[in-house]
Amino acid sequence: MIEARDFVDAARARGFDLYAGVPCSFLTPFINYVIGDAALRYVSAANEGDAVAIAAGAFLGGRRGVAMMQNSGLGNAVSPLTSLTWTFRIPVLVVCTHRGAPGTSDEPQHELMGAITGRMLETMSVAWSNFPTLPTEIDNTLADVDRHFTDEHRPYALVMQKGTCAPCALPRPAVATPPRPVAITGTGRCPPALRQPRHTVLSRLCEATGTANTVLIATTGFTGRELYAIDDRDNHLYMVGSMGCAASLGLGLALTRPDLRVIVVDGDGAALMRLGNLATIGAYRPRNFVHLLLDNEAHDSTGAQATVSAATDFAAIAAACGYATVLSGDTLEDLMLALASIAGPVFLHLKTRPGAPADLPRPTITPAAVKERLMRHIGTR
Repeated sequence: MIEARDFVDAARARGFDLYAGVPCSFLTPFINYVIGDAALRYVSAANEGDAVAIAAGAFLGGRRGVAMMQNSGLGNAVSPLTSLTWTFRIPVLVVCTHRGAPGTSDEPQHELMGAITGRMLETMSVAWSNFPTLPTEIDNTLADVDRHFTDEHRPYALVMQKGTCAPCALPRPAVATPPRPVAITGTGRCPPALRQPRHTVLSRLCEATGTANTVLIATTGFTGRELYAIDDRDNHLYMVGSMGCAASLGLGLALTRPDLRVIVVDGDGAALMRLGNLATIGAYRPRNFVHLLLDNEAHDSTGAQATVSAATDFAAIAAACGYATVLSGDTLEDLMLALASIAGPVFLHLKTRPGAPADLPRPTITPAAVKERLMRHIGTR
């Protein structure tokens, strides 16, 4: 058994100072110690996939992140582990508990995942080893993590067994008192025929934003491809998978780099997939975060199948979740109002027409090269 501080302090010495996760009883001492240390940041994620993306965003900003979860949460983390951190070559340390380990007694829902945890990590090409159980093992374990990060630039998982960490009391709440609800402003909804094409909105966004002190993250699908076609810039990042994780990636970057303005261009299908992330953003309230939701009520890049967003008031949800500025409107004026807002996080729900330009290109630059270019641009490479 180890004290949580034994591992956390050793990890801190190697640059790990942002932790995002979903609790497990095995992790309780570990999480409680992190929450109690004012020099560390703990982000309570809505799900395990968002925790991985938040830690990945922290890496873009120059900090090492840890994603913490129960092994059952690996199911929620498959997409960002296989199409975000693997594809973009972003090293994240995953601390995963081993509920239902063979030969142990646990709840029935953990039996299958307990038996396949190691194989599941291996199937996702996530290197792993057991979490250290003795203080003398910690440095060697972290050295293995460092070597993997340096050689492969991809995640590494430590699988924690029950009883690894000695008890540690929770010293204080992890999240501040919820803010007061804000009024929703903006010009309001337009008839569908008067809505702007997404391409027009993205073009105006590029015209209104420079590259200095700004990062623009585009959700997967046509949004990223259109932004690339309009103007491929060093401060752009185009998500190519991990649907719904653009906002959590942006959150990790915004929390890590308050000197940057982080603008996330989301889609209705992606936002619906990980709606809980709006609550996380609203709770931690990064003032430098702008969340633009372009809602065409369709999964546009897969044939324009309808989403359920026509019945969803995203602006009301964002206001209820704690965003500091919330706008709802379908004009370019609304876009400019959102970009001019200084009280963040800012949220704009803007309806657009479905459809994309003909012969829309795909980025020729690789995701890993996009990441490296962005990190050089913001000074973390």
